[in-house]
Amino acid sequence: MNTLEAIRIAVQSLWANKLRSVLTLLGVVIGVAAVIAVVTFVNGINGYVAEKIFRLGADVFIISKVSPVVTNIDQFLEGQKRKDFTMDDYQAVVDSCRHCTMVGASATNFSGHVKFGEQTVNDSWIRGLTPTMPEILDIDLSTGRMLNDSDLNSRSAVAVIGTDIVDNLFPGMDPLGKEIRIEGELYTVIGVGKKQGKTLGQTLDNYALIPITTFLKQFGSHSAIRICGKAAGVGTQLEVAMDETRSILRARRHDPPGKPDSFAAETNASFLSIWSNLTGTFFLAMIGIAAISLVVGGIVIMNIMLVSVTERTREIGIRKALGARRQDVLMQFLIESATMALMGGILGVLFGISFAKGITALIGMPSEIKLWAVGAGLLVSASVGVFFGVYPARRAATLDPIAALRFEL
Repeated sequence: MNTLEAIRIAVQSLWANKLRSVLTLLGVVIGVAAVIAVVTFVNGINGYVAEKIFRLGADVFIISKVSPVVTNIDQFLEGQKRKDFTMDDYQAVVDSCRHCTMVGASATNFSGHVKFGEQTVNDSWIRGLTPTMPEILDIDLSTGRMLNDSDLNSRSAVAVIGTDIVDNLFPGMDPLGKEIRIEGELYTVIGVGKKQGKTLGQTLDNYALIPITTFLKQFGSHSAIRICGKAAGVGTQLEVAMDETRSILRARRHDPPGKPDSFAAETNASFLSIWSNLTGTFFLAMIGIAAISLVVGGIVIMNIMLVSVTERTREIGIRKALGARRQDVLMQFLIESATMALMGGILGVLFGISFAKGITALIGMPSEIKLWAVGAGLLVSASVGVFFGVYPARRAATLDPIAALRFEL
């Protein structure tokens, strides 16, 4: 019997016993579908995070009291005890960092209220910025102007707003020049940012940008300030600029020599590294769960193959009587077992991709199909079939042909 004939017999057996085949392959289908779905989501989210969230340039770094991405509660609590940065710290970096081509500062209120007339937008990001920050953060305008040095120095009550606020407060109207209330204080709209869409179901366009000096005046001088720097280039130039900035701030904050910084210095690469570690942990956990499902599916396949050996005992006896060797019978059942598992793998890939893309269509969670994941899923499923098919195949191959011909169900 050649390989194609063995595959044909396996497919015919699956088709002839549809319900039994579905129940047999269910574990493999679930396991492979879980792997494909997780890989699709993880790759999609990683790419989206790199593009939409941690989208700092490769030559930009951020200095903050606490790292924007903390990995445990102890790290967060320890960071909260540190001194806040001030505008004097920002100005010291501006004056002394010779390897920084641009320095900015920002502060954020994540749950602000913006009102115009009787309409209100809740949970808006109210961000206080220096005029250099929009360029550092790559914030573009669709209309109007951005914050400038005059706004900063005079603590002007002006704001650049996102498209969500425009759509909710100014439907069919030009917002430029209109007065809005941000947390009860009057501001004049001077610009509208370009629409950015959503990240993981959360909008990126519900914000108001105001001069950081005005922000500190309204929300308090102890608001958490972050300092951003832009180096002349990546690699060594970025490291030199960061080291220079760290030295300036360590001196101002009186950090003892040999002791860790009393602040966090991060780059786009470090943000993405932390994020990849988090998603990698989730990925491994899901792979472990999927592996259990595949083992269960393999055990079910082995059980069904043992039943198949019993049902086809006389057939095996006839084949051996006609000259089939042990290795011929062994290969026949191994191929059938692998084919059965591979069919489950194909269904699992289809279900996994369909599930991931369905979630993307429903809630916008990013997903990206990787061919290597599809290939790995099919390879693993076929390997499960071969591994768990060895015992039934050996049992069939070692049957005595005389006893097999006399066998009656």
